Amino acid sequence: MVLEKLDPKECLRLIEKGGIGRVGFDGPHGPTILPVNYALHEDAIVFRTADRGPMDDDLRTGLEGVDFKVAFEVDSIDEASREGWSVLIQGPAHHLTQAPDVDVTPWAGGERTLYVRIVPHQITGRRIHAG
Repeated sequence: MVLEKLDPKECLRLIEKGGIGRVGFDGPHGPTILPVNYALHEDAIVFRTADRGPMDDDLRTGLEGVDFKVAFEVDSIDEASREGWSVLIQGPAHHLTQAPDVDVTPWAGGERTLYVRIVPHQITGRRIHAG
């Protein structure tokens, strides 16, 4: 098996169709990782959550202009062929005051009116395949 490092442009290409990813952050009870449906919009990750819900509260610093840095991960694995890729994005999570022009359904369904945007400060990825 060969592990290949991916450049940031290829990482964004792999995740551009949207889908299911995971957001990781330091929550009040320790490290927290939650699934989200996401869309890539203007080279940033966008997802929806409940306004004033647990994730909203966990991602607010309470200070104007100060955002939590989070991790966002997406992967695609084909177990039969033992091939796949994984992309990790790190950056601040911004609460959007206005809905962006992007269609993204919330993971948990229901009333999820808060849009959160993760602006990539670091993008890394790996692909594994037969050599």
